[in-house]
Amino acid sequence: MKRREFITLLGGAALASPLAVRAQAPGRVYRVGYIVTTPHRPPTFAIFLDELRLAGFIEGQNLTVLECGFGAIGNELAAAATALVDASPDAIFTPGFATAKAAQAATKTIPILTMSEDLLAEGLASSLARPDHNTTGISLLSPDLDGKRGELLLEAIPGLRHVAVLADPNVDTSAHLQALTDSAKARGASLSVFPARTPEEIVPALDAAKSSGAGAVNVLATQLFFFNRQLVIQRTSELRLPAIYQWPDLAEQGGLIGYGPRFTELFRLLGRQLAKILRGTSPADIPVEQPCKFELVVNLKTAREIGVEIPANFVLRADKVIE
Repeated sequence: MKRREFITLLGGAALASPLAVRAQAPGRVYRVGYIVTTPHRPPTFAIFLDELRLAGFIEGQNLTVLECGFGAIGNELAAAATALVDASPDAIFTPGFATAKAAQAATKTIPILTMSEDLLAEGLASSLARPDHNTTGISLLSPDLDGKRGELLLEAIPGLRHVAVLADPNVDTSAHLQALTDSAKARGASLSVFPARTPEEIVPALDAAKSSGAGAVNVLATQLFFFNRQLVIQRTSELRLPAIYQWPDLAEQGGLIGYGPRFTELFRLLGRQLAKILRGTSPADIPVEQPCKFELVVNLKTAREIGVEIPANFVLRADKVIE
């Protein structure tokens, strides 16, 4: 065989071999555990499963979802994580800091895929390029983006002097909240924090924000507010309280302003990461991803409904405007 023919053949084998290595084992049913605070599958789960389907992992055929981790909150998280580990899944998917910590405490060997506000600062991973041990996923840059959303809110509501922050004390640290307070103060505004640890505390917290005289609310990036987003959007609208959210998608769902990455794209990315894990790649070899595309969406329909006029120059900056 001539040298050139050999190199060509070798190159062809190199191109083909990754597919063979990564292919699913014939006849095998892969088991994925899911830990989340909601008692049922959130709509985003369908996006996640669809991306897995495109990768060849199809629920009901070669993929089974273990649901014993659904609806776990607070003191229930540890027990739910242990029960899930006892079920011997091939991987655990758990968006959110508290659920990811519970999963890490329950297993050091089963791969864990998570999406949280800041994986490094939260101690979920020690490196973006090469995560330690059994955990990888997406780090949302939320602390920085929460500050950016606060700045945008002050620009969108002219004359705003008192800003409310809807925060989850289980996630948002005092240092993070102090940074938001300092940022608002530097721009001539005061900031008050209104905590909510459970879905039942969200409405009272928003009511207290309105009663305090706050002119708008920055809804911080947490799993609690994401999974209860319709409740937050509905109550802020009823209170005629302008609000900004961590996802542009939420402005399309009735929120006033959304700024950040699209959760639909991130859940697809998570699906692709999990497909790599199921094909045998160690989480330590899958870099933690960070969003690189951010969108600003303004809902003028909501603005009219709550009696707010968004400056024209702000609207012109938006990537998308809901009329």
